Amino acid sequence: MSMKDVKHDTSHSVEDVDEKLRDKDTSSDTSTEFDFVSYHESNAGRLVVDPEEAKIEFGEAVAKKLKLSKDGTKVLWPQPTDDPEDPQNWTDFRKNLQLLIITLAAIVPDFDSGIGIADIFALATQYDTTTGHINNLTSNWSIFLLGWGGIFAVMLMRRFGRLPVLFWSQVLALGFLVGCTFAPNLNTFTAMRCLTAFFATCPQVTGLYVVTDLFPFHLQARKLNIWTMGFIISPFLSPFMMGFIVARISWRWTYGIGSIYGAIVVALIAFLGEETMYDRKLPNPRPIPRPESRVQNRIETLIGITGWKMAKYRDSWEKAFFACLSVVWRPHLFAILLFEAMVFGFSIGINTTNAVFLGSPPPLGYGFSQFGIAGAYGTPIVAVLIGEVLGRYFNDWVMNFCIRRNGGVFIAESRLWTCYIAMPLYICGFVVLGASFQMHLSAGALVMGWGIAEVAVMINTVAVYAYCNDCFPKMQGEISALINLARTLGGFSVAYFQVPWAMKNGALQTFGVEAAIVVALFLFIVPTLQLKGGVLRERYSM
Repeated sequence: MSMKDVKHDTSHSVEDVDEKLRDKDTSSDTSTEFDFVSYHESNAGRLVVDPEEAKIEFGEAVAKKLKLSKDGTKVLWPQPTDDPEDPQNWTDFRKNLQLLIITLAAIVPDFDSGIGIADIFALATQYDTTTGHINNLTSNWSIFLLGWGGIFAVMLMRRFGRLPVLFWSQVLALGFLVGCTFAPNLNTFTAMRCLTAFFATCPQVTGLYVVTDLFPFHLQARKLNIWTMGFIISPFLSPFMMGFIVARISWRWTYGIGSIYGAIVVALIAFLGEETMYDRKLPNPRPIPRPESRVQNRIETLIGITGWKMAKYRDSWEKAFFACLSVVWRPHLFAILLFEAMVFGFSIGINTTNAVFLGSPPPLGYGFSQFGIAGAYGTPIVAVLIGEVLGRYFNDWVMNFCIRRNGGVFIAESRLWTCYIAMPLYICGFVVLGASFQMHLSAGALVMGWGIAEVAVMINTVAVYAYCNDCFPKMQGEISALINLARTLGGFSVAYFQVPWAMKNGALQTFGVEAAIVVALFLFIVPTLQLKGGVLRERYSM
């Protein structure tokens, strides 16, 4: 029996389709010129990673030209060009510096939004209203706009590049955050906070672009783990840090400190940030002559003059505008977006309402002091760090195991095995957290429930980003923007009903039903995608 027959006998539905694709590739004329630039895009969700398998699929002539990882065990996708300025050819230090900057920038949007959580009681006193009104008017709508801001940022990045859009968005967000600091009334404060969220969200969609611009396929999940950690941990950092500050001094200082952090990020982008967009499909990826002065070149790249000149070589406004609409309806993407919207959305709800649960007197809450509330927000910070470590090694192990299992070929649906680890943790965390609030269990139970839930969110979110990126390698920005939109749409409204629901029927029912919704979506969507994902990719790929 041949090797092909063995694989056919032991394969499942996804592999059946991928076997047909393999047969198609193998039977092609080996003398035809191989497309080194865009092969990884035209074969979305199925990549030949093992060099020995590449010889079988592409032929010896093509395999000899393929560039491999330093240890020679993996084919690099995308294939780096011979240009030293190709970001795929940058040094590890240069790449990791850009990853650090975009991760620090990704902290800004939710960090700024989370300042209001620490200030919720102080803001209610300042503007003579209730904590519920502050949440509904400022927190919820700022979260809502976090999602939509990313959609518009991606449209601009398609035309003008990553760096100038990132720079100007953070400059504007910083200006509006300063407006929050000195807002004389609630209406002004609300407007400033919402505008801050809309413009600040850019790094939360730029990160996927930057990771795929800089790193080859087999390193992307690991690097996505770092960037994702930045924006998942950020909404907990500000309630933790600012909670101690607002207990001592005016709430305006918390927004002032947030502005200082925003200014540091703007400075890092301005002085150390680099344009990672590389138009590798053009005959000449750099058709615009560079200024002789390095300073002039730096300034023109940063503020967008270079991007403006390059726009005529890139996607039209029409294509940029409709890009998200052209991809969101694809069945495998829409399904996983719905799943992630609930997974992440309910965790956003926890973040915005836990300050109310913790600070309210019994029987609703624990009656913690401002210091106690701030200290409690250290729990999800530690949990996200644990999730980052677990996700880093588990995602790599799953990838390498599935590549070996599939004979040197990676299949996108392999990423979803990580979700099977996340879901039991999600159930456990939400149920323990709900029981803690309802039955007033010890602070240890509260910490364990909240922490376990956030570990699950971290692990699951990285898997979703990696899967969607593998399925749509031409649409990294749109994928990132749509996931960002899904999680914010799933979460902004939770604060409207979570506390009233818990007051009426108990927190255990509230958090238990939320966990049940997530698990039901998981059982319906994830196994279906693993079984039929190959068929869906073949039919609905871009």
